[in-house]
Amino acid sequence: MLCSMKKLFPYFKFYKKECVLAPLFKLLEAAFELLVPVVVARIVDVGLGAPLEGGGYNADNGYIVRMSFLLIALGLVGLVCAVAAQYFAAKAATGVSYKIKNALFSKLQSLSYADYDRLGTSAMLNRMTGDVQQFQTGVNMFLRLFLRSPLIVFGAMIAAFCIDPPSAWVFAAVIPALFLAVAAIMGITTPLYKKAQEKSDRVVLAARENLTGVRVVRAFCKEEEEKENFRERNAALTRGREKAGAIGALMNPVTFALVNIAVIFLLKIGAIRVNGGALTQGSVIALYNLMSQILVELVKFANLVVTVTKAAACGSRIEGVLNMNSSLCRMSENDADARTKKRGYIVFDNVSLTYGNGAESALKNISFTVEKGETVGIIGGTGSGKSSLVSLLPHFYDVTCGGVYLEGKNVAAYSTRELRKKIAIVPQKVALFKGTVRSNLAWGNPGAKDDDAALWEALDCAQASDVVKQKGGLDAAVEQGGGNFSGGQKQRLSVARALMKDAEILILDDSSSALDYATERAMTDAIALRRKRKNQTAFIVSQRASSLINADKIIVLDEGEVIGAGTHEELLKTCSVYREIYEFQYGKNGDGATSGRISGEKEAEDE
Repeated sequence: MLCSMKKLFPYFKFYKKECVLAPLFKLLEAAFELLVPVVVARIVDVGLGAPLEGGGYNADNGYIVRMSFLLIALGLVGLVCAVAAQYFAAKAATGVSYKIKNALFSKLQSLSYADYDRLGTSAMLNRMTGDVQQFQTGVNMFLRLFLRSPLIVFGAMIAAFCIDPPSAWVFAAVIPALFLAVAAIMGITTPLYKKAQEKSDRVVLAARENLTGVRVVRAFCKEEEEKENFRERNAALTRGREKAGAIGALMNPVTFALVNIAVIFLLKIGAIRVNGGALTQGSVIALYNLMSQILVELVKFANLVVTVTKAAACGSRIEGVLNMNSSLCRMSENDADARTKKRGYIVFDNVSLTYGNGAESALKNISFTVEKGETVGIIGGTGSGKSSLVSLLPHFYDVTCGGVYLEGKNVAAYSTRELRKKIAIVPQKVALFKGTVRSNLAWGNPGAKDDDAALWEALDCAQASDVVKQKGGLDAAVEQGGGNFSGGQKQRLSVARALMKDAEILILDDSSSALDYATERAMTDAIALRRKRKNQTAFIVSQRASSLINADKIIVLDEGEVIGAGTHEELLKTCSVYREIYEFQYGKNGDGATSGRISGEKEAEDE
């Protein structure tokens, strides 16, 4: 825990006062608590007095009453100190967890797509929630008990030496044994709890996949298989935690056994010394109470060790994420590859891309140029690298070799904000956010949030205005993930959001796959007119050849390589793969394309 707290120490600097006051009040509480056995001993030795020959004691009732009120006062003051300590510890723990969550979220926003792929969504969610919560609990207990328990233990030993040095050697012998036992158990359980947290990631992943893919699971009747898969992962987590818990559970029996053995020796030595007149009965009671206090504190300390061990494992995992740096390469203006001498608004110069070490290349030796205002179509079979290609322009991934240049400058030499400001993207996997249609469109242009005319213009261009009107207008609710919209409706809203950005470059990554032909053609024509007016460059990724017919340049990909480039008419003559795609979809004479569009228009009218 100390190691983890040192690594996360910057997040405690805003709560220095609370981190000092919490243990300070606990020390005061412990100091008052250590006085209780001494007061009890005085009540026995002085208040009760010596035993009388006929039975009973020569009691001083007034003294007993005064000492009883002193005990009550010590209890009340201790209670106030305990409440104050709890308040400051809780404030520091919750404040630190708040700062860490913000830092984690900011860090996750700064990571690259490759980092997301490597770390995993479930692991990130687990660190943001479960790990931070466990760390918060550990900090809370640590601030309250890390000084209190040692003070009680060593304070009791010092008090014992003040009362009776021969008896106090029992304390001196048992305390090191207790700390050795606690350290040994902690050393074993720490790595076990860390492994258990890693297994928790797999449980979260299974739950998340089933929640997001519940329709697919039920469509394929895979409920029982998924239940079994979840049971296996949950059982592995349970076994890991049970193993760590079983070893951690030895803490209380071991401490109880050692302390009770010490009590036996203490009472034996005390009885001998009382019988010899070297020790009073009150002193024996005080020594016994001090040993009981040690037992109670060590039970608390045992629980603290278990909690702090879990928190240390979680803190290590959190710190691992915070220490991550984006894997994206950044260039300076003076780097040799920061500029290119090749002419063109956008230049792909001998670009290759590999996902991860040892994987096959997703893209191989791709070179082409794009002039400003041009429309570039990208087509190819599934897995041919279409989405990978367009993801390089906004620098979502680093190229393995070669370079991607925008206005003669390598995209890696741009700042992230400067580069992304130039590009509007409609991703292949549509994502809408909980809120309203207005708030989702405002992602493209926050300044136009209240500009209804601009919002409706973008919706009209994306053929989504009728959908929005049916849902209740711009302030219609959007559920998480756009769950209250169909796939085609979500795609059109996503296109409208990108159009709101009014960027220099528009990337449409298979953004009309869920649309019928009539709607797709209307949207394509409207976007083309808007782009021409604004001289906007576009990359259109599509499985449909009809979407790319009017493109200035069409790139045909196959297994990550460019096997054809040119206009629609040129590719029909020179690229057999493109010709096969076109003829398979629309017939040798293009009749299929026409009939498909007519069929789509008929479906749209029927709606």
